[in-house]
Amino acid sequence: MPELPEVEALREFLGAHLVGKEFARVLPVAISVLKTYDPPLGVLDGAEVTGVGRHGKWLDITAATGAGPLHLVIHLARAGWLRWQDPLPSGPPRPGKGPLALRAALTGGDGFDLTEAGTTRRLAVHLVHDPAEVPGVARLGPDPLAEGFGPEEFAALLTGERRRIKSALRDQGLIAGIGNAYSDEILHAARMSPFKPTATLTPDDTAALYAAVRTTLREAVDRSHGLAAGRLKAEKKSGLRVHGRTGEPCPVCGDAIREVSFADSSLQYCPTCQTGGKPLADRRMSRLLK
Repeated sequence: MPELPEVEALREFLGAHLVGKEFARVLPVAISVLKTYDPPLGVLDGAEVTGVGRHGKWLDITAATGAGPLHLVIHLARAGWLRWQDPLPSGPPRPGKGPLALRAALTGGDGFDLTEAGTTRRLAVHLVHDPAEVPGVARLGPDPLAEGFGPEEFAALLTGERRRIKSALRDQGLIAGIGNAYSDEILHAARMSPFKPTATLTPDDTAALYAAVRTTLREAVDRSHGLAAGRLKAEKKSGLRVHGRTGEPCPVCGDAIREVSFADSSLQYCPTCQTGGKPLADRRMSRLLK
């Protein structure tokens, strides 16, 4: 799933390639992708792009239309991606079983496709007057890289929480933009178990976690700076230290990276760095091995 660093890099890329240009047509190809119907996508025909923003994992493309400024708000979900094409294919896109979900063509012949792999359709596009009209944007917590997001604000968010720290970091209503991969990376950097209850965090724990959040995300954003959209996935994977690296040596201590599997996801961690050398219980894998 694209998370804050990749979406921030896409925001930067699209800002350089879209702003000042005009949409020729924005066409949904998969029925499920468009979540709003008023105003219709047709009002974007001939509209000039005036800005590209980000809200957590959401992209926000602003265009000047006859109906006033409108926002094309995009969530790539778990298996979605944005593919820039210059030029776009000349023929009209064909609805079907392929990954293409939406095509945005510019008057100059270039533009982008939104694609989604697999059969679960969660990629979402909204056309609204205000991004806050999108429920997923309206409920977002603060951006962890915002200038005003300091250690005190972070500590205040965790006050009163009663759950595992991994779950808290992934809660978009608590803090925006962190998903499965970067929560693993943050907890490894903080030398903290993903199962640690938030209620047991000491002030030193919270300070270490805040530093890991800021450093991990900022370094990932810096690595992605200036990359074309097509190279971002590979950059994300190459920069991860523990997530997706089950069985590989920890880059800090050399211990084997372990995994805990869930119904539709998994987490990775280093026992030596994060859990005092003790493997975490993985009931799903235990059942499979019986």
